[in-house]
Amino acid sequence: MLLALLLVGTAEAKTVLGVSGARFTINSKPAFLLGISYYGALGAPKEYILRDLNDMQKAGFKWIRVWATWSAFDSDVSAVDANGKPRQPFMDRLKWLVSECDRRGMVVDVTLSRGGDGIQTLEAHTRAVESIVSALKNFQNWYLDLSNERNVGDKRFTSFDDLEKLRQTVRRLDPKRLVTASHAGDMDRDELRRYLFAVKVDFVAPHRPRDPESPSQTKQKTMEYLSWMKELGRIVPIHYQEPFRRDYGSWQPKAEDFLADLAASVGGGAGGWCFHNGDQKGNLSALPRRSFDMREKRLFDQLDGEERKFLGLLQQKWKAILASSPSS
Repeated sequence: MLLALLLVGTAEAKTVLGVSGARFTINSKPAFLLGISYYGALGAPKEYILRDLNDMQKAGFKWIRVWATWSAFDSDVSAVDANGKPRQPFMDRLKWLVSECDRRGMVVDVTLSRGGDGIQTLEAHTRAVESIVSALKNFQNWYLDLSNERNVGDKRFTSFDDLEKLRQTVRRLDPKRLVTASHAGDMDRDELRRYLFAVKVDFVAPHRPRDPESPSQTKQKTMEYLSWMKELGRIVPIHYQEPFRRDYGSWQPKAEDFLADLAASVGGGAGGWCFHNGDQKGNLSALPRRSFDMREKRLFDQLDGEERKFLGLLQQKWKAILASSPSS
């Protein structure tokens, strides 16, 4: 077991994520990052993860979003502690998961967040970045979200100045590592400029509004972002890593809404989109918890009827949707 852990990450990387203009690349070939939320993966049994990954690949998903700071339902599965230091066994689980995805040709989003019982200061946040980057440096199939929804004005808030410092830390340790910082809601032009030229993110990750009008707005919003980038002089991918989901608020999106939002993302020229999922808000048990808690049930066994319907539609229509990309 010890030898196996020592060997993780030492072999040559099989899956290399990159960017080229407004598109992502995998092993130097253009790729739309079609993905799925897998937030609490570090608390899931390995057997569940392997079965989920099999089902993800059958459905066409190329990436997963995993949190390195995740504490929910009286269970802390964070890979770093409140001081930003590695936390076992979860850091080793993260390395194993990234390695397994590397073998499969899949990309991993590793997300950090401030607030809650986790990291709350720039010092701890910097140490967390150092811990994650150092542990995963040998793999090239993952990127780092420096701070989830960093613009929210509560404990999650991370200033642009702090983001610049954190970005510099990554560059010092791993100059080629792709980095973003996700944004709650739609960005304005000045916010986009600061992400591009102050923080120097490799791609932007806006979390679009979660309302019934959202799918019909996504294509135009994507085109607007790309137009602003062209005017500003730097074009990077637009990655919709956390759109709307089921059981979040009063609006319950249907399978057709997920498909429409995905199609609008592709048609507008985005670089990636996520099939977001999570717990049932307003329910004491929060069941189904989906990717937010996979200790007792794997993700694909917690999806509801509409989500399963979307997966069926995705397999039927994905090739046609992908062909609608302006860069295809």
